[in-house]
Amino acid sequence: MGKSDFLSPKAIANRIKSKGLQKLRWYCQMCQKQCRDENGFKCHCMSESHQRQLLLASENPQQFMDYFSEEFRNDFLELLRRRFGTKRVHNNIVYNEYISHREHIHMNATQWETLTDFTKWLGREGLCKVDETPKGWYIQYIDRDPETIRRQQEQERKKKQDLDDEEKTAKFIEQQVRRGLEGKELEKPVYTELNRENEEEKVTFNLNKGASTSIAASSKTSVLGPNALKMVDGAVKRKESAHSSGQSKEKKKKSALDEIMELEEEKKRTSRRDYWLQPEIIVKIVTKKLGEKYHKKKAVVKEVIDKYTAVVKMIDSGDKLKLDQTHLETVIPAPGKKVMVLNGGYRGNEGILESINEKRFSATIIIDSGPLKGRRVEDIQYEDISKLA
Repeated sequence: MGKSDFLSPKAIANRIKSKGLQKLRWYCQMCQKQCRDENGFKCHCMSESHQRQLLLASENPQQFMDYFSEEFRNDFLELLRRRFGTKRVHNNIVYNEYISHREHIHMNATQWETLTDFTKWLGREGLCKVDETPKGWYIQYIDRDPETIRRQQEQERKKKQDLDDEEKTAKFIEQQVRRGLEGKELEKPVYTELNRENEEEKVTFNLNKGASTSIAASSKTSVLGPNALKMVDGAVKRKESAHSSGQSKEKKKKSALDEIMELEEEKKRTSRRDYWLQPEIIVKIVTKKLGEKYHKKKAVVKEVIDKYTAVVKMIDSGDKLKLDQTHLETVIPAPGKKVMVLNGGYRGNEGILESINEKRFSATIIIDSGPLKGRRVEDIQYEDISKLA
């Protein structure tokens, strides 16, 4: 077997050694070459290619440093955004994961000497929230993506709308109470002295014979005092008002109750959650980071992971992708097609799209499943429904 054979033990050992991370002191950032030992690094520094690269760098060293600094910053922030999102994390954890990649930009080639300097710079530039603790520096990514900001503003607007609905309900109940008290005149009770003609006579109350007998009986009482008289008088007046109100006021009370129930149902229907993915719905990919091949293309949700992530299958190519819900949007079909409600009080119900209101960006559907089958729901937003596969 020859010395330079591909399957020789030495060649295999060299390939195994070259796979992992090597020592930083034997890495040349200008040539992006990793040497395994001191002798190899010395030979590389004496090579013609390295000398040419040094001549190019000596003409404008600041330009090369700015380039490496920008690459390091972009790669570090991209890893922080994708891996940890907006969670608060130790900066050393992110850096260790970043340098595990063999082709990463080394920090000694950038404008920052240490990781602490880089962390402080991120805080001054407003790219991350940084804070120092006894355990070290912690960083938190600030997501300034326009789509994320728009979604947060939309959630705040809907929360404010829910609070307005609660205030409207409270005002409506207060108006109903005032309306019910308008037709009634509050009569002040008339108190009389209690005179007992016969001391041996027992004190009795009979509320079933009307107000006259009750008042007559109460005029003969003296043992229970003025509190008992007030209780009897109040009970008699409540009974008289109940008989005199009639059927009309009962109907008014029922109608007011029905209106309150309708408002509660409307509030339930407008209650929302911050996740909307459901299996077997058709969605559209809106992110441009996957390239033109998938941008604005439709797919079917096959599986929902942790409420906010979905495995989708492309309709045209059949490719499977794992995407966050922020990279997807709902699909509105033509009237007459089946849809699924993704948010609000009717969440999870299937329906048939009846009409579309383009001015209000809403639609009208008819529930086609569950106990609410046949109910007509109006003014439901585009993002709350999607076409069924």
